[in-house]
Amino acid sequence: QEKKIFTVQGPYPVIRSLLRARGWVERKFGGAGKAGSRPEQHHGSQEKQLQEKAGDGDGAEQREASRLVRDQAPYFIWTTRCSAVDCRLLQQNQLVNHYARVGAFTTKEGLCQNLQNLAWFDQADPDTFFPRCYRLRAADERQAFIEDFRLTAARSLLKVAMERAGDVLVGTEQPPKSSEEPGENHIPHPTPSPAGLEPPLPPHLVEEALQVCGRHLGSLGHQDIDGDPPCSPTVDTDWDRFLRDYYRVVHEGAGLALSGAQREQGRALLRGLAGRLPQLGMEGDHNVWILKPGAKSRGRGIVCVARLEEVLRLAGVFAAPSARVGEWVVQKYVERPLLIFGTKFDIRQWFLVTDWNPLTVWFYRESYLRFCSQPFSLCHLDPARHLCNVSIQKRYRLALGRPPQLPPDQTWSCRQLQAYLAGVGRGGAWHQVMVPGMKAAVVGALRSAQDLVEHRRGSFELYGADFIFGEDCQPWLLEINASPTMAPSSALTRRLCASVQRDTLRVVIDRRDNPACPTGAFELIYKE
Repeated sequence: QEKKIFTVQGPYPVIRSLLRARGWVERKFGGAGKAGSRPEQHHGSQEKQLQEKAGDGDGAEQREASRLVRDQAPYFIWTTRCSAVDCRLLQQNQLVNHYARVGAFTTKEGLCQNLQNLAWFDQADPDTFFPRCYRLRAADERQAFIEDFRLTAARSLLKVAMERAGDVLVGTEQPPKSSEEPGENHIPHPTPSPAGLEPPLPPHLVEEALQVCGRHLGSLGHQDIDGDPPCSPTVDTDWDRFLRDYYRVVHEGAGLALSGAQREQGRALLRGLAGRLPQLGMEGDHNVWILKPGAKSRGRGIVCVARLEEVLRLAGVFAAPSARVGEWVVQKYVERPLLIFGTKFDIRQWFLVTDWNPLTVWFYRESYLRFCSQPFSLCHLDPARHLCNVSIQKRYRLALGRPPQLPPDQTWSCRQLQAYLAGVGRGGAWHQVMVPGMKAAVVGALRSAQDLVEHRRGSFELYGADFIFGEDCQPWLLEINASPTMAPSSALTRRLCASVQRDTLRVVIDRRDNPACPTGAFELIYKE
């Protein structure tokens, strides 16, 4: 009569326990019941072990109660994926933890495509929070990526030439954005330097880079350019030669001859570009891109690549004409991340959507960091140094000589990050830069896909966004995950995963009966 019947697919002992404590009775998931569900399937050995360990916690009384409601419709449904339930068969008062068609922002291809349309919904510029990204199976985006790679190489060549000449590149450094004095909290970027420089390459290489960057700056300023400068690369063969020389400079240590006039021109161009390209500082000078399968999760198939031909080869662009280019996205790698003791990390940030019309978004105040097992280096692009996913890092041993301040279980809470930042003079960064930036990125991503998601009253969904921070603490959104794992990888994640599940139920169940009830660490950050 109180409609306190729930069903759970998968190993969610916390959800089960919390609902039972509220007086709810479980109806076993599966069968063709009124929830419109399909039989439960296996979802990974780690989660299976958790379920076996939990043993569902059923006593005789609970089993009897479950038997009595086996033919009743559940009014709270929690599953591992949206396709486990046919929402068309649900009644309005049946709560379910998914919306349909969220792939518009929870797949790499969807997020890449729809953030391009953000200007139609919001004044926010995705280039300020989402590293530029291209879908390689779309011919126009593939060509746009090739042009972007070339332009980035030209900018990078100028940066390298001027840094070697001793310049501090005004407009390309990563300034602090917290309340501290400029320079006080700058964490240096460990750019590798070659052991020995080869003889300088011809001076026309720098001149070509200047011409390319000048044309690009002019196009950004909507200036009319009459033809191409004769010395700059204009056809594919010219660009192939330019990129070969660029690789020699950046990856092999070849020298560059730089005149005084070129130095002044390069400084002016980079300053002008910095005012128009929000990603100029974080993109570094190695032109590293990260290639990702469009619809996979947990870091599977992801590689870092620093050569154009290698990106295209891996994506299948050079395959037979009849072959179809795979569903790959390529995204600019953040080459100047905020490091902790020389090690890269990312952050898992949860948020909850309880309505799409009006869009209603809750942001979780607790989050956790995931560290790589090896020190950061752009000389080595292996996963142990660059991919923070737990499922990736568990394959590698911790580096010898790893700083003892880093956690052996490779996780930190956001509170530990705040303490670390305070210790290096950047105490205001978390609340003044990082959190506001993450909130804005989440809302921007959701607004860009809002018209594509299938809205349903009675649904809600918990998501896990992954961010990395630049040296200036600016957050960069990497991806958004539906059904973020609740399988703990450490004592910290066991506590936080339990907390976010507890507080999710506070928002979606308790708050329906009592709008003034506590919502734990969830904060309402957006409601249209």
